[in-house]
Amino acid sequence: MKLAIVTDSTAFLPDRVKNHQDLFVIPIPVILDGKVYNEGVDIKADEYYKLLKKSKEFPTTSQPTFGETLDLYKQLKEKGYDTIISIHLSSGISGYVTNLNSIKDSLEGVKIIPYDSKITSMPMGHMVESALDMWDAGKTLNEILEHLDIIRSNTYAYLIVDDLNNLVRGGRLTNGAALIGGLLKIKPVLMFENGKIVLFEKIRSIKKALRRSEEVIGERKSEISQPVKLYVIHGNNLELAKKEKARLEKAYSGITVEIGHFGPVIGTHLGEKAIGFAICAE
Repeated sequence: MKLAIVTDSTAFLPDRVKNHQDLFVIPIPVILDGKVYNEGVDIKADEYYKLLKKSKEFPTTSQPTFGETLDLYKQLKEKGYDTIISIHLSSGISGYVTNLNSIKDSLEGVKIIPYDSKITSMPMGHMVESALDMWDAGKTLNEILEHLDIIRSNTYAYLIVDDLNNLVRGGRLTNGAALIGGLLKIKPVLMFENGKIVLFEKIRSIKKALRRSEEVIGERKSEISQPVKLYVIHGNNLELAKKEKARLEKAYSGITVEIGHFGPVIGTHLGEKAIGFAICAE
């Protein structure tokens, strides 16, 4: 077996695997003021948030085309790969990974496995990293997939956004309608549930929302019966992310918290200044 790991540009990948010979990343398009940018190719996170502030139209995202994806899979076949695990952002916020099932049997001699991470960003990047590490260590396909399932079933993420408009307008907040009536002076904490973004709790201030998120991450940590990874993820809000990293490391001794950022695609839906907390099995 020769295995390729394919993912999309919403994955926040650790530097040490970005240039791995068996890793391939499909960029997801962002449309801003009528111009299409391919995430990670044409535009980086810092540039994007600057443009977002000046944009005149509501930004949108799009799925990569089937043709583009199939072309990549064909190129991988030509390189000798006979197995592909394609790990992508949650089907609860994008139909891309679900749609891949319609082309997974289109290449003779290549086993294509679309894998729904049910998450995005740093936890999804951790899944990619883990798959590559296990492949390098000589693990079997079944062992890799079983470990991905363990990570996925032990991943929890909580989000605090500065403005819910992007999520609601983009249709990514599942119970967004229930929030609209009570948004004044409310700073809701959102969460991923079965791959969808839903309301976790309505809280009265950003400070209380942060404290509650720190608390619930601790609760989840005690539920996961193995070593964990903790992440703080921000949308152009690095100073707050650093403060939260320090608070979490003080509260939960022996744990190193990693900081990452939401790229243009996820940033389009969460908006600038969003902050996320995530925990997953190592």
